[in-house]
Amino acid sequence: MSGSGSVLRALELKNPKLVLLESCSSLSHLKIIHGHMIRTHSIFDVFSVSRLIACCVDSLLGTNALDYAFRVFSQIQNPNLFIYNAIIRGFSVSENPDKAFCFYRQSQHHGLVPDNLTFPFLVKACTNWGSMCISSQTHCQIIKYGFEHDIYVQNALVHMYSTLEDMKAAQDVFQTITCLDVVSWTSMIAGFNKSGDVETARKLFDRMPDKNLVTWSVMISGYARNNCFGKAIELFQVLQSEGIQANETVMVSVVSSCAHLGALDLGEKAHDYVVKNNMTVNLILGTALVDMYGRCGSIEKAIQVFEDLPERDSLSWTALIAGLAMHGYAEKAVEYFSQMVKTGLLPRDITFTAVLSACSHGGLVERGLEIFEIMKRDYGIEPSQEHYGCVVDLLGRAGKLAEAEKFILEMPTKPNAPVWGALLGACRIHRNLEIAERAGNMLIQLKPEHSGYYVLLSNVYARTNKWENVEIMRQTMKEKGVKKPPGYSLIEIDEKIHKFTIGDKTHPEIESIERMWEEILRKIRLAGYTGNTADALFDIDEEEKEDALYRHSEKLAIAYGIMKVKRPITIRIVKNLRVCEDCHTATKLISKVFERELIVRDRNRFHHFKGGACSCMDYW
Repeated sequence: MSGSGSVLRALELKNPKLVLLESCSSLSHLKIIHGHMIRTHSIFDVFSVSRLIACCVDSLLGTNALDYAFRVFSQIQNPNLFIYNAIIRGFSVSENPDKAFCFYRQSQHHGLVPDNLTFPFLVKACTNWGSMCISSQTHCQIIKYGFEHDIYVQNALVHMYSTLEDMKAAQDVFQTITCLDVVSWTSMIAGFNKSGDVETARKLFDRMPDKNLVTWSVMISGYARNNCFGKAIELFQVLQSEGIQANETVMVSVVSSCAHLGALDLGEKAHDYVVKNNMTVNLILGTALVDMYGRCGSIEKAIQVFEDLPERDSLSWTALIAGLAMHGYAEKAVEYFSQMVKTGLLPRDITFTAVLSACSHGGLVERGLEIFEIMKRDYGIEPSQEHYGCVVDLLGRAGKLAEAEKFILEMPTKPNAPVWGALLGACRIHRNLEIAERAGNMLIQLKPEHSGYYVLLSNVYARTNKWENVEIMRQTMKEKGVKKPPGYSLIEIDEKIHKFTIGDKTHPEIESIERMWEEILRKIRLAGYTGNTADALFDIDEEEKEDALYRHSEKLAIAYGIMKVKRPITIRIVKNLRVCEDCHTATKLISKVFERELIVRDRNRFHHFKGGACSCMDYW
């Protein structure tokens, strides 16, 4: 029997209107019921009409249902509070939450007194609208009508103020709640996490008498969003120890944290947890897994997970293309881009950023320029500064520095610092002082507080033996109070993340690590290694420069890896800065002398070291 036929037959039952309204699953069915109500004059039954509007605003019936609810509402001569509450609720979660207040004012005009359901809906409208002014006015209305101590209203207010990041107001309401529940606590924790105060959020989390899975998820995701990736993973481990089963939302945060840390072992363990607990690998979790394997240096596993995804969207394709780009597999990235286009999916702006980056790292100049053109011509995507930066990087890395500079000067929009930075980075690679000075001076004007641009320009001066200019750069940084952020390297050993900084003395095994590095240094010197101090910024003699180079965080991490990671397991390291030329040279020799495979992820890409060579072919 057709859907319409089953609906009409059901109308013959006792009280069919209410039965069908409760079970209504589509707008077309609801319209049939409405038509029958008009024919039987049930449209004058206020309660039935109330239920009809309530069903209309149910999100399961689609966005058009709210417009239909408004049309039904406009035909009612004397709507009661229940009807007003229903229509306010509908618009509170719509694209136009401000309309909820129009209906509220209209209800007051008709002499209706709001109840404890009216205000939670209005507060939700404030939350979605994002207007602090209207939020304050709504709070005043709550006090005026005496609902400031109603638990549902209080929880709604805490959630509203937390979402709007007014944590003082949220705390003021929170402290007035006499019977705090999970909703109250979780809203506060979410608010502190959103405002970046994860320490206060964690204190509240630890004080909570009872937690549900939503609370755990909010705290773990809060850590992940505030770059506290290690803490996110640690809290997930606590959740496991307490016998609580995580859900897909929690695992997205955990997997993403592993990706940022480059912690492959922990990432694989998280993936195993997903499989063992029969979780649904939806688009969000699936994309997070692809991204994690790509960023943890296992691009083969990223491809495997991608191929096994039951469905794919533009973001999952982009995650794989970006992963291939980071590993330098330019041809493969372009191939997947072409496959994506053939499936009929429209590439997004970030998809083009990923594939242009792949072309840049792989030296595919002509292909990259072609893709840049089709982005505008075939997909109508206006290039962003990031896209322009990719093209400058593409041309610059290939040595086409004059062409890259010309491209910048002819941009339709004013180039930002990263665009000029791409040109300066290319000048560093190709030792072009003339263009470097123009780009560097422009960058220092745009971002006088950014240390990286001073360092890049200084390195160009050093490589071209302009030592007086190096000293000028150093003095300029000192005068302006610009400091270079410390580099650090991460290595995962036995599911624990170890962090090293230059000259680090805090690690409990630092003495053994330094002895190991001395042994490594002795052996690679026999293979031809000499410290490259050209990039050193310090105003110190050559011996001290070499000593500083030998204690770069990456070298300490490598030494620890050789101590702890047995053959044939790959040593994996993550850096927060671009790998320096000396460390790159040293690591190539280490891979040959010690017959070890090393994978280093720096700020820009992956370097796979094996047999004395790097996958980047010294083109980074």
